[in-house]
Amino acid sequence: MRLHVVNPNTTASMTAKIAAAARSVALPDTVIDARQPAMGPVSIEGFYDEAFAVPGMLGCIRAADRDGADAHIIACFDDTGLDAARAAAKAPVIGIGEAGFHMASLIAARFAVVTTLGVSIVPIEHNLRKYGLAERCARVRAAEVPVLALEERNADAVGKISAEITAAIRDDRAEVIVLGCAGMADLAGELAAAHGLPVVDGVAAAVTLAESLVRLGLTTSRLGPYAVPRPKTYSGPFSPFQP
Repeated sequence: MRLHVVNPNTTASMTAKIAAAARSVALPDTVIDARQPAMGPVSIEGFYDEAFAVPGMLGCIRAADRDGADAHIIACFDDTGLDAARAAAKAPVIGIGEAGFHMASLIAARFAVVTTLGVSIVPIEHNLRKYGLAERCARVRAAEVPVLALEERNADAVGKISAEITAAIRDDRAEVIVLGCAGMADLAGELAAAHGLPVVDGVAAAVTLAESLVRLGLTTSRLGPYAVPRPKTYSGPFSPFQP
């Protein structure tokens, strides 16, 4: 099968890291097609960045649909543009945030999320409520590490993330940690070993769930908000994205 993994920001090194994480857990016959948009922010940190990331990301998804993708994965923990992507894409779409939450909920009663910056806490909490999983999440914590600092394998950044995991176990009674950024994808094994509990990487979780959807022949329902958008004219710089 062919899985399209889209990094909604424009940082190529992060796309490469995400692709490596996806390939490390994919089935032998799964092809990982990792892409990033040509337009948008270099990183997504909060609501403002999300808004500017969506058009370019949808362009990647439409192109991958034409190239025969069996499923799409949005590799931003805020699940940037997930609802719009499900309406636009022919193949099913999974966000790494939703995937990480669901995977954690299968192995523990309470999980905690450790993300990058405080500005991302509220968007993640909004998603937890939308997905019906807020009661399962003990707390969303921020390590106050900029997203792009994770590209440098910065020891100080890793130390801050590790400290938040320690606090989540001690203060929040977390039984599982969900890493709240695609840029943390290469840290899950190391942090799990250091802290003695499961650590979920949303990229890996989304790949395995996407493979399951494809194997089961399940696609996005069109009997509701994910109905195919009605044709209309989109003007200005958005004209390439009209349904």
